[in-house]
Order: sequence, then C-alpha cells, then structure tokens
Amino acid sequence: MTYARDATGPFYHGTRADLSVGALLAPGFASNYQERKLSWIYFSGTLDAAIWGCELAKGEGPERIYIIEPTGAFEDDPNLTDQKFPGNPTQSYRSREPLRITGEVTEWESHSPERLKEMKDFLARLESEGDMRIID
Repeated sequence: MTYARDATGPFYHGTRADLSVGALLAPGFASNYQERKLSWIYFSGTLDAAIWGCELAKGEGPERIYIIEPTGAFEDDPNLTDQKFPGNPTQSYRSREPLRITGEVTEWESHSPERLKEMKDFLARLESEGDMRIID
C-alpha cells in the first residue's frame, strides 16, 4: 500500500447516509455510485470532491458531508489519481480502515443544476458503455 504521507486534512466524506459524530464509516458497504460492495472506504481532502460525493450518491436521503479522520493507513485513490487527473489534485484517498466522523459540514454550496445534470449524464453514459468500473 502506498501511503499518502503528505495528506494532513481536514478530510471529508460525502454521502446520503444519516450518521452521527463518533460513528465509524467502514469498507464493506455499497458504493455511493454502485450497488457493489467495496473493500475500501473513500474520502477527500477537498470540500468540492465531498460535495460531488453526496450530490451523486444513490438514494433518497439528504445530502451529508462529514468531517472524518482516518483510523489507519490510507492511500491515493487510484480511480482518480493518475487515471483521470495526473497527481492527486482532488485529494482523493481510500482506506481499508474505518473513518471516524468528527463533525459535519452543514453549510456548503451545491453545484449548479446544469453542472450536476452534466455530471450525471456523463456517469450514465459510462455505465451504459460498461465503463463504470471502480478499481477495488
């Protein structure tokens, strides 16, 4: 595992899950984007990436952005790092260890309806083409 040593936080996790401070987010649950269970839990060092996470998450619950702290080792997310964005400008990470919720971001600005539709259409196209794979 390659450790993201230069990442210091704060860290965020965007979702539609209704959780509380102190709860642990753990691998082994369905992805925000697919019904498939993943062996990693994903998070970001940028609020914008967390906003995308909750806005694009499947489900009907309210969009939530949690402030988290990793409880163990983590690495750059290979789904984005050097695959779509050289380096790690989105500060996207993943861990096999739980993430502890330490707070919640309650005020943030959503992406425009046009930008959100554009991204959802893009993801739908990838899915229809069979290209929605997540490197797990």
